[in-house]
Amino acid sequence: MIYGMLRHGETLWNVDKRIQGQTEHPLSDLGRQQARAWGRALAGQGWRRILSSDLGRAMETAALLNESLALPITQDSRLREQDWGHWVGRTVKELCVETPEAVREQEHKGWEFRPPGGESRTEVLARVLAALADHALTDSGSPCLVVAHKGTLKCLAYHCLGWTYLPHEPDPLKPQRLHRFAWTPEDGGRLAILNLNERLEPVEA
Repeated sequence: MIYGMLRHGETLWNVDKRIQGQTEHPLSDLGRQQARAWGRALAGQGWRRILSSDLGRAMETAALLNESLALPITQDSRLREQDWGHWVGRTVKELCVETPEAVREQEHKGWEFRPPGGESRTEVLARVLAALADHALTDSGSPCLVVAHKGTLKCLAYHCLGWTYLPHEPDPLKPQRLHRFAWTPEDGGRLAILNLNERLEPVEA
């Protein structure tokens, strides 16, 4: 099963660098332009379905992609962004000023990073892998586009790379790119990276 994964288009909270978590925020005008441009770039590549997080910004991105692709869309709440609990609405800069010790402590927990009142990266990975496994079983191996979130996609990439998710590791994902993964059913299911950071049609502010 081939999954082509991308993050939703830009939102106004992305512009302000505010943590969105699982709260609802619509795409910005630029985010809508991005999604339409990505749909044009992805047309004719043999995709059979769009699998999307059920959060509005992901579903809006999927719908705009679909203006060019005309595919069935399936939504799955397990593809949501990490729950950032009490840190939602804050910026990392603000948190580093207001609660620097708490931020440092969480950053050095790697996979067990858990914002106060939120969920850990380990929990995010488990639910996203379960969603991909279930979809692979029901869709007969058809190539599928996945519209999700930065946190969920990073969890998948770090997992496949075997990284510890500690601060010294660079972010492997570039913005506005497509990331291809392969799911195989062996040993209860295995996800592997095929290619990261494939260029899509860029849209600048």
